[in-house]
Amino acid sequence: MTENQILILRGSEVDDLLTGRELEVIDAVARAYLAHSRGESSLPHSTFLRFPNDDRNRIIALPAYLGDGFGVAGMKWIASFPGNVEKGMARASAVLILNSATTGLPEAILESSLISARRTAASAALAARELRRGRTTGSAGLIGTGIINFETARFLLHTLPDLTRFRLFDLQRERAESLAARIAGMARGVRRDDSVEVLVAEDPDEILRTCPLIAFATTAVQPHVGDLSACLPGATILHTSLRDLTAGAILASDNVVDDPDHVSRAQTSIHLAEQQTGNRNFIRCTLADLLAGTSPAKKDEDGVTVFSPFGLGVLDLAVGQLARQRALETGRGTIIDSFLPLG
Repeated sequence: MTENQILILRGSEVDDLLTGRELEVIDAVARAYLAHSRGESSLPHSTFLRFPNDDRNRIIALPAYLGDGFGVAGMKWIASFPGNVEKGMARASAVLILNSATTGLPEAILESSLISARRTAASAALAARELRRGRTTGSAGLIGTGIINFETARFLLHTLPDLTRFRLFDLQRERAESLAARIAGMARGVRRDDSVEVLVAEDPDEILRTCPLIAFATTAVQPHVGDLSACLPGATILHTSLRDLTAGAILASDNVVDDPDHVSRAQTSIHLAEQQTGNRNFIRCTLADLLAGTSPAKKDEDGVTVFSPFGLGVLDLAVGQLARQRALETGRGTIIDSFLPLG
């Protein structure tokens, strides 16, 4: 490509380029976390565009730069409109712009709801792998049955070889049943057999009582789970939706985050706990600390550990760059000539 060209990748193309490369996506996410922890990134706070008298819908801008071998800048612009689901549309829609870190010129525009979902799921699965080291998992519970938990199930199957059962819960049972069928089909493709069982739970407590690994991916804007005492000893919670747990539940748990400064914003459960205590001492470490081996997987072998990832823009850059590189290698996507005015 020349400096006056730009690559466009549609959602179907991004899907094709990343499917079957889950371990590469996980590796890219891990390297991005480590680069960020070493200061090889620039990551301003996300900007939330909200609408008057509307606390559900939002559009978020995530600008970032990622160095340390990546050498890419860019921004994700992602909308979350939960009501779209009732209209038969996706809750989230997004675009990702990748810029050259040398010239600043835009090099690619990618459909990014899939990139966002897969980097989120890869982050959760990476945390599960690190936090569950030396432990048997067997069963994972998924609370919320949208694309995030579907992708989380996909990536968990690649990171936890002993995982053989999923339990799903959603306020709308038909949605849980639909996702259960999708996960079962996807699991057959990953494992090449029918060894993975997928069940629909009657209520969230069933998941808390029976699953040592639990993933929250809901559209909750207010905490609704205040008691985790029903959880199994040593349970791990992947709190990707960030607002399901009360401050009390957070303070009663061992807490691991992606970035303390970023996750302590926008009325997340971590933010509410910080407001209640006046400090962040309840955060033990970051996922990068676990990856680097500077913090142990668990503080208390029998306690509940909660992983709360705000979702860093550097992860979108890492996965988006992977998709772009594969597209250029395989001739996928649409290259537009003379995208920029001649200077």
